[in-house]
Amino acid sequence: MRTARIVPALLLPFALLIAACGGTSSAGSSAAGSGTDGKGSVTLNVGDQKGGSEAVLRAAGELDNLTYRIKWSTFTSGPPLLEAVNAKAVDIGGVGNTPPVFAAGSKSKITVVGAQHGSSDGEAIVVPKGSKLTKAADLKGRTVAVAQGSSAHFQLVASLQAAGLSISDVKVSYLQPADALAAFSAGKVDAWAIWDPYTSQVTQTLKARKLTTGSGVVNGLSFQVASPSALADKAKSAAIADYLKRLSRAQNWVYKHPEAWAKVWAKETGLPYEVALASVKQSNGTRVPVAVDDAAIASEQKIADTFEKLKLIPGHVDFKSYADKRFDGGLPPSTTTPRKY
Repeated sequence: MRTARIVPALLLPFALLIAACGGTSSAGSSAAGSGTDGKGSVTLNVGDQKGGSEAVLRAAGELDNLTYRIKWSTFTSGPPLLEAVNAKAVDIGGVGNTPPVFAAGSKSKITVVGAQHGSSDGEAIVVPKGSKLTKAADLKGRTVAVAQGSSAHFQLVASLQAAGLSISDVKVSYLQPADALAAFSAGKVDAWAIWDPYTSQVTQTLKARKLTTGSGVVNGLSFQVASPSALADKAKSAAIADYLKRLSRAQNWVYKHPEAWAKVWAKETGLPYEVALASVKQSNGTRVPVAVDDAAIASEQKIADTFEKLKLIPGHVDFKSYADKRFDGGLPPSTTTPRKY
């Protein structure tokens, strides 16, 4: 009876936040407009996710004094956002480390132009309270829920490899967060590979336990991905350069004001404030704006090669051909240590 009361209460924020770090979305792929900021003759069409770039820029005061217009479109997850970038419906948008790989695998017209490096402690494989599993190797023969094509998908693969297992050694149940939550709470899966804020939510609310985290096995990167046609437009390219600088300043603001951002984030997403704050301090606020350098490209190439071997993307991806370093000036290397609280 206790579980039956908890689960519905959790489903709303999970549905709102679906696949913040990627993965195909069962909630659909359409975008919803959420207004326009700024003024001027240039309009930058920005793809966003609930509680994402628009919210943090607004909270940090970085949407003031724009000399161009930003038209916001909100997507359920990374893949449909990148589909919109490919279709030139969106000029730029933020996603996790895995959606660009799948987009590149489908030969989408996308270009990675910005990056952030954060802690991977929020990327975790969790097990229910009372589970007898104590390490990743114990997952052999067990059922693990994960969102296909998400950052958690690669984290699961990499964590199993680190434990001497392969993805074929476990029974993978491809579920989006809301469905995975229900399955996890009902004991229909033995473990769940997720990312923050989901990790913070289930460990606090359901007292789930981390079996392992992505620390040391995943790159902790997230990206801003632009349309090549927008980059070829001089005015839009200048707007993108300014937009990326504003995002960097906003992320620095988040680190210095975790409580203020957690309040905004909680209101935007429906998360309890305590969960939002835990997520900020564990991962969201630790992100450092970094360069799209050779190390970042090589790290993404590793993800692409992994999914190619698993035959989850149709062919070889040369990730460096999808990256543009023109906006890297003054940014630290992608290997810069994430911040800590």
